[in-house]
Amino acid sequence: MNSEKKPFNFAKLYRRVGLIIYDVLSIVAASYLAILMRYEFNLDLIPTEFMVPITEFLGINIVLTLVIFYFFRLYHSLWAYAGETELQNLVMACVGSGILNAVGLQFFKVGRQPVPQSYYFLYTFMLISFIFVSRFSYRFLRSVKHKSENKKNSTSVMVIGAGEAGNVIIKEIVNSNYSTMVIRCIIDDDRSKWGHYIQGIRVVGGRDKIIECADLYDIEEIIVAIPSLSRSDMRRLLDLCKETNCKLRSLPGVYQLVNGEVNVSKLRDVEVEDLLGRDPIAVDLDQIAGYVSGKTVLVTGGGGSIGSELCRQIANHKPEKLIIVDIYENNAYDIQQELKTKHPELNLIVLIASVRNTNRINKIFDEYKPDIVYHAAAHKHVPLMEDSPGEAIKNNVFGTFKTAMAAAMNGCSKFVMISTDKAVNPTNIMGASKRICEMIVQTFNKHYDTEFVAVRFGNVLGSNGSVIPLFKKQIAAGGPVTVTDPNIIRYFMTIPEAVSLVMQAGAYAKGGEIFVLDMGEPVRILDLAENLIKLSGYKVGEDIKIEFTGLRPGEKLYEEMLMDEEGLQDTANKMIHIGKPIDMDDMKFFAQLEDLNGASKAEKADEIRTLVQKIVTTYHPEDNAEDHTAEHQKALERAAELINESE
Repeated sequence: MNSEKKPFNFAKLYRRVGLIIYDVLSIVAASYLAILMRYEFNLDLIPTEFMVPITEFLGINIVLTLVIFYFFRLYHSLWAYAGETELQNLVMACVGSGILNAVGLQFFKVGRQPVPQSYYFLYTFMLISFIFVSRFSYRFLRSVKHKSENKKNSTSVMVIGAGEAGNVIIKEIVNSNYSTMVIRCIIDDDRSKWGHYIQGIRVVGGRDKIIECADLYDIEEIIVAIPSLSRSDMRRLLDLCKETNCKLRSLPGVYQLVNGEVNVSKLRDVEVEDLLGRDPIAVDLDQIAGYVSGKTVLVTGGGGSIGSELCRQIANHKPEKLIIVDIYENNAYDIQQELKTKHPELNLIVLIASVRNTNRINKIFDEYKPDIVYHAAAHKHVPLMEDSPGEAIKNNVFGTFKTAMAAAMNGCSKFVMISTDKAVNPTNIMGASKRICEMIVQTFNKHYDTEFVAVRFGNVLGSNGSVIPLFKKQIAAGGPVTVTDPNIIRYFMTIPEAVSLVMQAGAYAKGGEIFVLDMGEPVRILDLAENLIKLSGYKVGEDIKIEFTGLRPGEKLYEEMLMDEEGLQDTANKMIHIGKPIDMDDMKFFAQLEDLNGASKAEKADEIRTLVQKIVTTYHPEDNAEDHTAEHQKALERAAELINESE
């Protein structure tokens, strides 16, 4: 036990003594000012018999009032943070004092004329006024001091949106003692609001005034307070905002407004995905819940970007058991702790294992007998796999083969494999390995009862290895931002979209399909880099420079989503399509896989690429400078076509 005595708080004692002295003076002042006000401050008009009982009862009134104030905690509250509760206590204490004053004066008026009734109301009013000033003036002066200090380092802000959400944000910023933001103007497209004021801030006009007002008011930050805005409308709005070189922030979504959660803390920096111009994919959650609920679900690579999000969404749909398999223990541990906190009722099993380990994978499937498997484990970095093709084959191809075989042998009902748009006409070993994985899935589907499917999508924003986190780090470091080629384009989607597609693919699966998301328009990586710099409040080329580093080994200028021979088939979700299975010679394919397995174990890089090219006839590695130049020119032309089409 700590025997040290706490030092006596003299400051608190001085404050309380000061308040008591002030209150005594306030009671005296209220007692005499009330009768003076009754007679319009003319002493000659006040009858002596009125003043005598007031004076005789004054001492008792002071003591009783101080006791009432004590019980209503007027000497205990932190008045710097006083609010509605403290105000109620103050008023009730003063009213109580007024009532006791009225009762007491009845005893001291014996033989004298009663004090006028208006005196009691005036006394109570005066006392409330004096005590209010003493208690709330400190808060007011403290607020003025903080705002004065903050203005020295203030940020000029424009708010877009004069609706309910905008009003809440503006009110919080204006009334905050600690905010360094000063709202200069409000933008809204509703003409009926133009010229009107919200919390003293003028609505200056519509979005056509954004650039002009940003310059006029020296705006440094723009807040978009329209949570119901669609992604396409947001893109058009941000296209205007980014020309101002102001930092941009927004509310996350309309649900924040519905839940009453709109406040400054909910503001987030505008991300580059807000500029993609495509609304998020809509998913039938009931359908997903129907086939996941009550099932044993296994996720390989469950600690990765896609795998961990899969685990989160699966946990929301009440599986009987969720099994996470990952080779990287740190990622596995992170998602394990997160799910334990958010879903304590979840039957969660986390296992460290490699999909390349046949015995380990077989034992896991034999012990837990999963109903549904999501296979997200894979090597995904294109340049790294170009330098280590054997690892790409061993992990991606034969890791998939072993996991799929274990699923088939143990009665798994569905097997969903995560693929990539790089599997289409691949120029790199990673994309070619994923194409072989798709072929394995389609071949297994013909020979086993398990429904094997693949899900193909493009680049995932925010995932490990995504270009956006790299750009953010480079901007935070002061640049330069590195882009491989000024004409390189990609299709993008968010992690939740990717996982929603994977989940719904399992619901749609009949077996053998390759599911493909309609990813909207292609996006030029250079545009992403420039937009992200502008959204961060910097000028391209001045504050942050962009450098072109050249295409990396195996990298293409653009990615296709479907092979020419696959065709398209619609699903109930218009954003999701199905590529029909391709006819293959299964026996020849398995024989080729056997040869490839031997080459990968022997680490024969050239032989690996030759064998992969025989299996994936659309795989065209760039072997020499002439081929590279020709392919580069062809890609340039195709990239230009896609960009022009999107514009």
